[in-house]
Amino acid sequence: MLLATLFSSVAASAFAQDYAVPLPDLVVTATRIPTLIDRIPAGVTVISRAAIETHGYTTLVEALSTVPGLRVVQSGGPGGNGSVFVRGTNSNHVLVLRDGVPVNDPSDPGGLYNFGVDTLADIERIEVVRGPMSSLYGSGAIGGVINLITRKGTGAPHATAEMAFGVPRAAQGAAGLSGVTGKFDYSLNAESRADRGFDTTPQRESVYNGVRNKFKTTAGTINLGYTPIEGTRIGAYLRGRTSTFNLDEQGFPAYDASLYEAHDDAVYGRLGVNSKLFGGVWETAMFIARGQTDRHYIEPLEAADPNQTQSDTRYHGRRTELQWNNTVHLPDYGPSSDTALIFGYSHTLDSSHSVLAANFAGFPFQSNIRASATSNAGHAGLQTLLWQRLTLTADMREEDARYGGSAFTWRAGGVLAVPEVLSRFKASYGTSFRAPSLYDLFGVDTTGYMGNPNLRPERSTGYELGWAIDVPALGRRDAATLEVTYFNTRIRDLIQVIFAPNFMSSTTENVNRANIQGVESSLTLRPASWLETVLTYTWTDARDAATNARLLRRPVDAISASLRATPLPGLTVVPELIYTGAFQDFLIDDNGFPIGTGRAKPGAIVNLTVTYALTPQLALFANGRNLGSSRFEPASGFQTPGRSLLAGVRARF
Repeated sequence: MLLATLFSSVAASAFAQDYAVPLPDLVVTATRIPTLIDRIPAGVTVISRAAIETHGYTTLVEALSTVPGLRVVQSGGPGGNGSVFVRGTNSNHVLVLRDGVPVNDPSDPGGLYNFGVDTLADIERIEVVRGPMSSLYGSGAIGGVINLITRKGTGAPHATAEMAFGVPRAAQGAAGLSGVTGKFDYSLNAESRADRGFDTTPQRESVYNGVRNKFKTTAGTINLGYTPIEGTRIGAYLRGRTSTFNLDEQGFPAYDASLYEAHDDAVYGRLGVNSKLFGGVWETAMFIARGQTDRHYIEPLEAADPNQTQSDTRYHGRRTELQWNNTVHLPDYGPSSDTALIFGYSHTLDSSHSVLAANFAGFPFQSNIRASATSNAGHAGLQTLLWQRLTLTADMREEDARYGGSAFTWRAGGVLAVPEVLSRFKASYGTSFRAPSLYDLFGVDTTGYMGNPNLRPERSTGYELGWAIDVPALGRRDAATLEVTYFNTRIRDLIQVIFAPNFMSSTTENVNRANIQGVESSLTLRPASWLETVLTYTWTDARDAATNARLLRRPVDAISASLRATPLPGLTVVPELIYTGAFQDFLIDDNGFPIGTGRAKPGAIVNLTVTYALTPQLALFANGRNLGSSRFEPASGFQTPGRSLLAGVRARF
């Protein structure tokens, strides 16, 4: 196992390579201080705008699928619920940020973020930080954080445009305008996408009928800034998205629905000011952000449905957040340099108003919640560089919530550069937590479920140890980069639904524990300036601490491989392989019936993107997904979308 691991991947540094521009020098998410990626004591992956375009990524699920330590599970194609398991933790243990602000959906029963809907036209880069991060960002960051950093106006005014068509029937277009004019900067982006889609009910199931799940989405983003004096920017940001798509029903048995439709709308806005004081010694930022999600799922009665199901479900989530963040750059003293102190305060108000009304074969079911909760938090941290080779960082956060979310968390780590042996060594340890969701606390349904307002937060401790080495060869200083990281996480007070002895009622309680360990590794080969290969391997052992059973949907083995070749001027070819090993899951048999938990089969997906730059301003591209027509089921009962091809043109004016 260790030899296989050593041969594989280093997600942090390897995939962080930008395939069209130099390596991003600085990462903000991991420490809230712009820091060189090699000095961060955590698993970090940066997916740049150039990498998004070079790999042909059009959705957030596609962009995250090759990140080591991440297991991306989508129930169907675009629109289908998308979950991410980070380093073997639960899918509600990853916190999603937009420009550093949490955007998880408070109306979701588990407080999840649906990765299955969002597209990428307005994204400048994605920063993924693995490991406990509650000491910086609060609840939900047990496994890590994913920060979606949006495009911002820079340089001379310019416009971008993209248009593509594909098979099966698909069309997408995007347009942008950005730049700096005097004291104003601006970035405007609009995107639309429509897919005929695939029937994601597995073809092995007798209920399969071939009815495709359509997907349509439209999104627009406005990012404006005004700099009245040098070093101070007043910013306003607004993003809206509306999506419509079809789904399949997993009933008893599963049914390949034809009319099940969903509408998923989201609006997010932010207003704030950033300022550099005393010649940049003190950087301070204050803003208020507001996000709202509105989801509506409608399943009309279909005569052929053996479950005779019909439902009408609405989720309305609202989150308001006020943040004040500060960075003070301290003078160099003795062996220490680049020292910075951070501190800040945040206030959050979450609310959920959700109603599920359904009828199963004449038996009515209803679930609802109308609740809100507030939290206040303060955080502080320190980072320094000693003797120009040892980076130390430490953070702590105190969070006080009205219900079930009070916690103190901390994290400390270091990276030691040893250029004499071309290596870097890293280590970190931290604590983290997830507050109960509003549904955990206050949800009710007609089967006797009632939330528990006395729940405690789920808590974790975790550490990681890593080593990276750059290997010179073929006249190149970094002909190869190898990185290996071992991680270990212990989670307690996991929230689970507990039934009464007569099964007539249920509630949530803190009863479970989990033990997780694993290895992330990557190998990047750069034999020539026109050729680069990235191989990644993740081994994960995630178990229930009480029974020692493996946790569901956490494959032991996961592999990705990609190659970026530019054999001719302007021509870039990027093949990509994603392999998911066998995993435990709730299994669905060939007749659509659930048969309990068991071993789900492994699967592999092959993608290929080809880009040809006609001029520096105009490029043609073709993107093929699942070229092998794999029938892999990332979740049992949901087949991955079939072979597709998208081709188009990308321009910059």
